[in-house]
Amino acid sequence: MELQNIFQVPNPVIGVVHLQPLPASPRWSGSLKAVIDRAEQEATALAAGGVNAILIENFFDAPFCKDRVDPAVVSAMSLVAQRIKGLVPLPMGINVLRNDAKSALAIAANVDAQFIRVNVLTGVMATDQGIIEGCAHDLLRYRQQLGCDVKIFADVLVKHARPLGTPNLTTAVQETIERGLADAVILSGWGTGSPPTTEDLELASKAAAGVPVLIGSGADWENIPHLMAAADGVIVSSSLKRNGQISQPIDPIRVSRFVEAMRRSTFRQGTESSRMSVSVLKESG
Repeated sequence: MELQNIFQVPNPVIGVVHLQPLPASPRWSGSLKAVIDRAEQEATALAAGGVNAILIENFFDAPFCKDRVDPAVVSAMSLVAQRIKGLVPLPMGINVLRNDAKSALAIAANVDAQFIRVNVLTGVMATDQGIIEGCAHDLLRYRQQLGCDVKIFADVLVKHARPLGTPNLTTAVQETIERGLADAVILSGWGTGSPPTTEDLELASKAAAGVPVLIGSGADWENIPHLMAAADGVIVSSSLKRNGQISQPIDPIRVSRFVEAMRRSTFRQGTESSRMSVSVLKESG
């Protein structure tokens, strides 16, 4: 799968809309209109700042259910996604936390979203929600049943979790792709706002063997040039919030600054790659 086919660019910036607490969550305010209004504002700010896609997730529903969420959450997310889809003409993804991949896929299929994020597609992870097992078997069969082409972007050794057993990163990436049939893999740091190391990104990219590798946390306009040296795209949220605080709304100025840093870094890397190719041709000639 080439990212360009979905996002119209080879190295996309995917901005995240963290939905305010939804029905049945502990901090639900009782007003779905307030949730929708905030989501529309943030999606508009992301689009105005130049992101290439939007990922919608129920981030403020913590503490999360480890598998199947309440039907009210699915209904609310479907409604919000449909509203944003009509407002912002960008590719869209869905992430239903903590790991309700089937609901995410159902929402995506019905609102014509292009991809979902799955925290634990393969393997077994110990998390603050308890033990979460990979869902690839059910999810891939469900996608076949729905007859949709929604892409699966899967975290590898996901943040806020520890693997049971001792799989190394290379093996985890390979199994997520080869046995879990992920369309792209996501690499994060230890938690929200923490970036992966460049060394881990390089290992993941080598193990992925051409399957896209996305940065899943901790990217900002200062570190993105280094991180993108070994990645194909980025999912970003925290650093785009007002004052960089996760509870604040998206700041379109910070979005623009991040997107510009991303464009400069990918342009520079493309130029360097072209120079290396020319050099190799000259030497071989």
